[in-house]
Amino acid sequence: MKQSLQGYERSNGEVGIRNHVLIVPSVICSHHVADRIAARLPYARATPHDHGCAQLGADNEQTARTLVGIGTNPNVAGVVVVGLGCEEVQSTEVASSLSERGVPVREVSIQNVGSTEACVEQGVELAQELWTQADIRKKSVSLRRLTVGVIASDLRESTREVAAPLVGDVISELTEMDIRIVAAGNEPLVVHPEAARTLTVPDAQSDLEALLSRHRDKPPRATHVGMRAAAGNFDEITREWGSGDIEEVLEYGSAASHDSGVGIVDSPSRFEEAATGLIAAGANLLVHLTADGIPAGHPIAPVIKVSGERSTVTALAEDIDIDATAATKNDLLTRIRNVGNGNPCAADKHGLTEFAITRVGPSM
Repeated sequence: MKQSLQGYERSNGEVGIRNHVLIVPSVICSHHVADRIAARLPYARATPHDHGCAQLGADNEQTARTLVGIGTNPNVAGVVVVGLGCEEVQSTEVASSLSERGVPVREVSIQNVGSTEACVEQGVELAQELWTQADIRKKSVSLRRLTVGVIASDLRESTREVAAPLVGDVISELTEMDIRIVAAGNEPLVVHPEAARTLTVPDAQSDLEALLSRHRDKPPRATHVGMRAAAGNFDEITREWGSGDIEEVLEYGSAASHDSGVGIVDSPSRFEEAATGLIAAGANLLVHLTADGIPAGHPIAPVIKVSGERSTVTALAEDIDIDATAATKNDLLTRIRNVGNGNPCAADKHGLTEFAITRVGPSM
């Protein structure tokens, strides 16, 4: 596998494989404005969500942390934060946190400018300003500077026995190349805590214990995945993570800090929530194992769909990137490199994206 690709170097030394201006609503009330701004500009991507208002404690903190996390993803060239003006997660605070991290950022709120239409127009102007200042030149960069995300959203039999071994072999090879991996899906850790402790390096044990404590005596958000995880053994339900140790355990919305190997994001295995958590962790590109054939991608990073379910591959041939019943390890590695070089994945071709942030508890 060729050891380089064409990407975008950021001022902090990280590398992006896409070059988006992100339009981030800080609250549900402003997400239609964010959508309208992004729709006007081919390089802009919006991240609509139903959070930011009447959230409490840890839930509110997690939303704010995640919005900052996605804005610092290296696929992002700049961020326009769009607020309402009276929300719990204030657009000014999100923008300030991004600025402190060196992200080119602008902020606008509906109440401050006086109307929805004025906010749309000012948001477009701010996004255009960020784009004119962005470095749009691609450079040859090492594959080792990428972060690859992995999520299995169903743990059905074909995922465990067909897709996961293929993906796991590829992840093991990528970790041998010192490429950083982040995986989502807290269900295996929660239902098999002793196996998780054995696989986790000493420096990450306290973070693992914090994750286990957060989920103790709580039902899994991805109910069927939780049930299948409990019915299987740990090695069987985590094959897609590869053969290495767990180097880091991350709170949802936090950026990964391990240099190489596998880190686990504290996220349920619901695709849209897991994808956002992985992208906030810094993933440039996602590999999604799906027997169900979920076709959606994500606004910020390309998503390579891998399925081991024959009926799904047959029915959704144009929505699945890799047929795990027939593909080899080299097929998936080549696909990763091609998509990393800017070629569209299946979800990109169809313009299908989903964005969601997981919850800690109910909103008021």
